[in-house]
Amino acid sequence: MLQGGFSSVLKAGSRAELLTEIVGFTHRLGFETVSATTIIDHFRGASEFIAIDNTPSAYRESFEDVSNWVVDPVAQHCKRHSVPIIWNQDTYTSVGQGERWEYQARFGYRTGIALALHLPEGRHFMMAVDRDQALPAGPTELTRMVADLQLFAVHAQDAAQRVLVPRPPEDEIPELTPRELESLRWTMEGKTAWEVGNILGISERTAVLHVNTATHKLGCVSKHQAVLKALRLGLLR
Repeated sequence: MLQGGFSSVLKAGSRAELLTEIVGFTHRLGFETVSATTIIDHFRGASEFIAIDNTPSAYRESFEDVSNWVVDPVAQHCKRHSVPIIWNQDTYTSVGQGERWEYQARFGYRTGIALALHLPEGRHFMMAVDRDQALPAGPTELTRMVADLQLFAVHAQDAAQRVLVPRPPEDEIPELTPRELESLRWTMEGKTAWEVGNILGISERTAVLHVNTATHKLGCVSKHQAVLKALRLGLLR
């Protein structure tokens, strides 16, 4: 297992520092290029893509064309699954995308590993490492690579959410009443509405009302999503 890169990426305080950490890890893992993309699904409108990468300049236009993702088998796998994909030329030729592989191979994208983390609130984090040389033939070394990438991606997505996704201005953060916050806090602890009511000295119906109102103010569709958003906004700790 690679050491140092997993925790150090959490210390990144800027986009440049985050890129340095991600590229450094990628090179130590044995790959030349990397892309780490934060994807935010908006309820209305197109999804937002925030990428950090060391894509060669000659390939950048194709890389940034989101329409290419619709037919790219690696991107489509990551869109639907959380299991990493180890890809090569066969991955593309098997779905009739041989010419796409031939084109990207000119820039060093011959094989690689990609994965996606599907998070609450319509957020996703996709990370892909690529290289020109074939991957190890032995399963032990390849399994180690995948495991290291998975562990690093968990840390990198946390840093990317903090560095790349701006926090709403204070005047845009919903104002929750003390009772609504208390109800959410006890919900976070796994308490039922009946238990929350007993703890706060209110009726079960009122406890449900507080949670539902907080959920609505936060723009969420479930109390669990509301708890996660409140944590991200710093309303709960």
